[in-house]
Amino acid sequence: MASNKSTPRRPARPRKGGKKRIAAIAGMVVAGLVVLALIVSGIFYASVKLPEPNEDYTTQTTSIYYRDGSTLVGELSVQNRTEVEYSAMSENIKNAVIAAEDRSFWTNHGISPKGMVRSLWAIARGQDLQSGSTITQQYIKIRYLTSAQTMSRKLKELALAVKINKTVSKEEILTGYLNTVYFGRGAYGVEQAAQTWFDTNAAGLDPAQSAMLSALINSPSALDPSNGDEAAAQLLERYQYVLDGMLEADSISQADHDAAYDALPETAPVAADDTYGGPSGFLMTMVQSELLDAGLTDEQISGGGLKVTTTFDATMQNAAVETAQDYTTRAVANAPTEGLSEDDLHIAIASVAVGTGEVYALYGGPDYLTSQINWATTARPAASTFKAWALLAGLEQGFGLGTTLNGSTFTPAGDPVVVHNDSNVNYGNVSLLQATSYSMNTAFTDLVTTMEDGPQSVIDMANAAGIPTGEGWDINNRIALGTAQVSPLANATGFATIANDGKANTTHVVQSVTDAGGETLYTGDTSSTQAIDENVAQNAQTALESVVTSGTGTTAGQLGRDVIAKTGTKDDNDSETISAWFVGATKQVSTSVMFVAGDGNADLNPYSPYGSFSSGLYPANTWEDYMEVATAGMDYEYFSGLNNIGAGSGNNATYGPTDNQTYYPSSESTWSEPTEQQPTSEPSQTTMPSAEPSGGTGGGQNPRPGGGVGNNDNENEEQNENKPEREG
Repeated sequence: MASNKSTPRRPARPRKGGKKRIAAIAGMVVAGLVVLALIVSGIFYASVKLPEPNEDYTTQTTSIYYRDGSTLVGELSVQNRTEVEYSAMSENIKNAVIAAEDRSFWTNHGISPKGMVRSLWAIARGQDLQSGSTITQQYIKIRYLTSAQTMSRKLKELALAVKINKTVSKEEILTGYLNTVYFGRGAYGVEQAAQTWFDTNAAGLDPAQSAMLSALINSPSALDPSNGDEAAAQLLERYQYVLDGMLEADSISQADHDAAYDALPETAPVAADDTYGGPSGFLMTMVQSELLDAGLTDEQISGGGLKVTTTFDATMQNAAVETAQDYTTRAVANAPTEGLSEDDLHIAIASVAVGTGEVYALYGGPDYLTSQINWATTARPAASTFKAWALLAGLEQGFGLGTTLNGSTFTPAGDPVVVHNDSNVNYGNVSLLQATSYSMNTAFTDLVTTMEDGPQSVIDMANAAGIPTGEGWDINNRIALGTAQVSPLANATGFATIANDGKANTTHVVQSVTDAGGETLYTGDTSSTQAIDENVAQNAQTALESVVTSGTGTTAGQLGRDVIAKTGTKDDNDSETISAWFVGATKQVSTSVMFVAGDGNADLNPYSPYGSFSSGLYPANTWEDYMEVATAGMDYEYFSGLNNIGAGSGNNATYGPTDNQTYYPSSESTWSEPTEQQPTSEPSQTTMPSAEPSGGTGGGQNPRPGGGVGNNDNENEEQNENKPEREG
């Protein structure tokens, strides 16, 4: 019988050559794409013609306007350039710029393959162009094209670089580049740069000077050492990179390299240029810095034909300048000390829009060309204006405006240093509201030591309001008394946050930037974030209003509007007043005024007609005079007047204890074991006004200097052998 089982079939063998055919087809496709790419590239290459030199680049001026878009602040830069021949340039500058920008310049074909791939890949992904262009590419972009970050511009740049490299000698390319590139301080081309930076010519540049100029090309404005220590340090690092490159290329001797390496060469003084003359020079440099931070290049800013509309208000700015200069003159004229100079008294004003962060006005000094120190952005001891952040931190932790605090001289637990009020005044038990009104050092020290993690909480609150941490922000129980350094602009920003019910903005000076074709390149950010609890901010407004209605800042009541404010006067351990402040805001404008003298650490007292320099006199009057103009025509808006947090809320005050203190050692003292030391004599009691803020917005009249008695802010601690310095 035949079997039904079928014979199993052998598995089919794979056909020979299948993979090879696939690989062959793939190879043909790739080859076809390569050929196609070469054809397209060849056609594109052939179609690109060398254009005429970029006349727009050499003639267009960037114009900077006030916020109305039509009133001119200033202009940047009609190019300052003198072209010279290759033979009129020192070998040092040629070698240095190659070491800085393109170390394969003499051997490459005008392009950097790696840099090209990075740039094209970045453009394809929608990112900014990457650095790495050769000297030839940079020259073409500057001289013939634009700085537009587009694929078509980059491809055209690459094609032109290859073409020029074939038809123009390397010496001609380097000559054109060195005659075209921007070196900062308004200098285009190496001849003008040599004169501007070193009072020499291109032929006379030594190795160190050449290395520094070449280092500047990377970012001329940002690396200008006149911008401060950080800029100088960054330039030094880049300068040393250039010197190292020159040494590797054997274009500088080891001895010259070592002699130049550790320090930048001495530069000429900043030349008198009307572009930056007067107070507006500070505005111009702030605009440039903001645009650089936004990603615009020096070439775009200095010669790109931009229209920059700033946040500055022409009327407010003029008022800031006139008021600051008027009070400088008054203070010197009325000073009992003879021989004082207006040049040594520095008044700073910074005024910010509440709710947008736009800077309305800023006075940093009388003339940028005379001194590049912008006192409106220079941090100095904030004095008792810093108590605002302790107030907010306490409210956030549930301490109400009626919370009882120690208003008299006392020694905090574990702290060997006695705390005093100004003139050694003792107020007895006081509320947080009263402590704020009269800027009591003892009460705020009591508050900070009683709060949980008090000093850090104060710092966190200041940061939340928009004030950056700086020098003197030491963790100790006296942090509210104002050793912490803050700039006037930062203080105005912080008070704008309080006035805006706790919503913070990024402070900025540019509204918008458009290029020559009308395309918007940058817009300032006016958005707000809720950085501080709204209820906390509104309770703080109530306390800070009382400073104006019944406390140390009654001068501001003359404005006739709802105002929150804080005075501040900081003394050192020699009883010299080293800073005096008045910071205040309406619902629309926040303005900070600071007085300092000399290098920012000199004594202000010689300028006072009444002995000690008071924040309630010149600073308060400066603030009020400026704000009269700044708020003219604005609607009358009001703060909420809330008092609904914790102890002392409403009219039923329940007082919290003040013996739960934590010791945070002061940086000025040596820690010792906790002590029960008390003042040796019974403190005298001073009658306190009502804890409730008085109604209305008015305040006591404060005569102008020259007649009558000024309003003392009552903030400085009396000098005492047991404490190292007075604080206010």
